[in-house]
Amino acid sequence: MGSSETSTQRIPPFISLGSARAMAAPSASFESALMRTNSVANAAVSRETLVVGNDNVMDSMDDSSPIARQLANETRRRERLIGRELPKPEKTRIFTVSNQKGGVGKTTTTVNIAAALASAGLNVLVIDIDPQGNASTALGIEHHADVDSIYDVLINDLPLRDVVAPCPDIPNLICAPATIHLAGAEIELVSLVAREQRLRRAIDVYAKERAKNGEGRLDFIFIDCPPSLGLLTVNAFCAASEVLIPIQCEYYALEGLSQLLKNIEMIQKHLNADLVVSTILLTMYDGRTNLAAQVASEVRQHFPEQVLSAVVPRSVRISEAPSYQQTVMTYDPSSSGALSYMEAAAEIAER
Repeated sequence: MGSSETSTQRIPPFISLGSARAMAAPSASFESALMRTNSVANAAVSRETLVVGNDNVMDSMDDSSPIARQLANETRRRERLIGRELPKPEKTRIFTVSNQKGGVGKTTTTVNIAAALASAGLNVLVIDIDPQGNASTALGIEHHADVDSIYDVLINDLPLRDVVAPCPDIPNLICAPATIHLAGAEIELVSLVAREQRLRRAIDVYAKERAKNGEGRLDFIFIDCPPSLGLLTVNAFCAASEVLIPIQCEYYALEGLSQLLKNIEMIQKHLNADLVVSTILLTMYDGRTNLAAQVASEVRQHFPEQVLSAVVPRSVRISEAPSYQQTVMTYDPSSSGALSYMEAAAEIAER
């Protein structure tokens, strides 16, 4: 990311089809993005299929192979999203993305859904309160020890405005980064006044400052939490109105979910009565295994209203993207992972 090529022109959203170096004109709508990715999928199929006249590529292909069926399915899903305008919410929607189990896709879900919504023209803020700072990395935001971060907001009362930075790849997307200093914030918060409400107050002040300065209202705020239930996560729960829970399609994820829900009930009872679990997203889904299907079925049975229809599959592209300091939405928008996150973002926006 430090080359002269990338320093003069950043990679625009939904454009770099399978290459972290491809450059093209930026786009800010679902429709233009999906038209491009759809054409790539059709082009890939057309190398194997002869199309006569104006016949649709997908109508003329042999869907007897698994790869052909997958391509046909992904093309149909993209076509359903073309022309879809994502509505602006009546007021800012604040999500805490939480699950005390690690490795379920919290950070990946946070940055990719935020990127998808921002690329559709909505104003989005990501707040990284995980000391590992992985969300900051994925969005291309500096977060070394000398950078002012969300730690300074929580501990030193620095205004949120002074720490937010724009994502270099995606317009309308800003991020409050995390630094390693957050690792000690749990202990430092214990002795502070109103320790559970500090993030909430900082967000309220920032929203008022944006309105006063004539800046656009934030449509979505996503708070990426550490895999624990300490004071940092409690601050996130107190600041949010909705909880988004990514659940890995494996048995251990179900065990952790019950404990997480008990903790959310305690927050609702004592600190934030408006908090609701509004969204559950199934991640790392492997359709080849019975276990993944059973876990997905069980979660849908217990939470029929909260579980999104979109399911995020296991994807190498999703895993590769952070190494380029990008989300999968810019790293490879034609991938199955990017398509799934676009579908999830559209569902969330339309709820």
